[in-house]
Amino acid sequence: MPPELRKLPIGIQSFEKLILENTIYVDKTKYIYELIKNGFGNYFFSRPRRFGKSLLISTLEEIFSNRRELFKGLWIDSSDYQWKAYPVIKISFTAIESDSAHNLKHCL
Repeated sequence: MPPELRKLPIGIQSFEKLILENTIYVDKTKYIYELIKNGFGNYFFSRPRRFGKSLLISTLEEIFSNRRELFKGLWIDSSDYQWKAYPVIKISFTAIESDSAHNLKHCL
């Protein structure tokens, strides 16, 4: 019997949903680990629409929330990353009407 084909994660922006629904995931946790390990200060992720910014933020949120069970079989699970929970503040601007500076300021 051939192996079951895994679904493509079209439109999925949640790392948890992506993993729990057994969709295809290209493991980028080594690069995320390097960002966490070597990084300091602030980061601005500037990429075109639909290039995985929300999924990256969701992945970071799950790592910092100590959801190690979601990372079984991925690179970071077998690394020396020290799994512990950290407070996570996530601010989403997706629902903000930003057609003017006034509107943006009002929504913020």
